[in-house]
Amino acid sequence: MPGYLIKDTTREEREQIVADSLENIEATCDGCGSGLVEMYQAYIDGEKELREINMEFHARYISGEEGPETGSCPFC
Repeated sequence: MPGYLIKDTTREEREQIVADSLENIEATCDGCGSGLVEMYQAYIDGEKELREINMEFHARYISGEEGPETGSCPFC
């Protein structure tokens, strides 16, 4: 099984990892997928690991800090 760390992947592989992951929620999403792609752009660009991005997202969620407007998708 290939790794997910930036050092273990190419940009193309990271794009595919994000695309595959977002495809899993597409059926329940009301169009917020583009916002999720933006959220993971730093990973695709090799700037932040997935873990860092997810930790930042959860920290905003727990703190109540306002994030971008989204639709009614329960995953956003």
